[in-house]
Amino acid sequence: MHLDLSDRVVVVTGAARGIGRTIAERFRREGAHVVALDLAAALADRATDDQPGGPASVPDATHALEVLACDVTDPASVRAAVDEVVARHGTVDVLVNNAGINVEGRVADLGWDAWRRCMDVNLGGTFLMSQAVAPVMQRAGRGRIINAASFAAIVPSVGSAAYAASKAAVVQFTRVLASELGPWGITVNAYAPGMVPTAMNGFATMPTADQDRLLDTLSIRRWETPDDVADVLLFLASDLSGYVTGTLLDVSGGKFATQIPSRAYEG
Repeated sequence: MHLDLSDRVVVVTGAARGIGRTIAERFRREGAHVVALDLAAALADRATDDQPGGPASVPDATHALEVLACDVTDPASVRAAVDEVVARHGTVDVLVNNAGINVEGRVADLGWDAWRRCMDVNLGGTFLMSQAVAPVMQRAGRGRIINAASFAAIVPSVGSAAYAASKAAVVQFTRVLASELGPWGITVNAYAPGMVPTAMNGFATMPTADQDRLLDTLSIRRWETPDDVADVLLFLASDLSGYVTGTLLDVSGGKFATQIPSRAYEG
């Protein structure tokens, strides 16, 4: 079985760092033309890391990584970015709506601006990017749209009202869009990562007891890696997933698959 993504045109949002960066590089390794979108400041920070042999170096990639500045909350910026990709490559085969932010705070303390910002990026950005690429894919009669949800859309946490609500909305948006674009052979799916250590969440640097408490919720008792997420996206972008649409794929390592997964590891 071979995931043939060679020469597919793949757009990844929020691709300057973190999971998005890994996703972009993995698609490059599969021979795709990858265009990484992110805020201009984020792309500038990324460029300082892109030294020979550095994190962005992919010796076996067929095509160079292309980067474009784009604010996914700005309709004009989104339209300009998509138009530029089409001008360069003629189409968009795959869109990965990875861009997102986390906003924490209990409802009683959550400011309106923070709530709006979370919705604008996580849900609004997914809407605007999908709306912009849909006509391109419809003309081609094919395409893949893959949206970042979160395990928080399945089981939210205290203090995550804005984030969880935005990601749950992404799931429902995905389902509606999948049916609306089905007649053109376009699939739309969402994925729900679990616990990937990042600088933002600090999972891997927590005290051991705190790490154990979180890892005990997993059926596969280890931290998730960005490559675990990318593996699923490569499948969803391929022809092998042609009959998978309108779904949410749980990529959380079996978080709370049972009430106390850690019992399987006892003794």
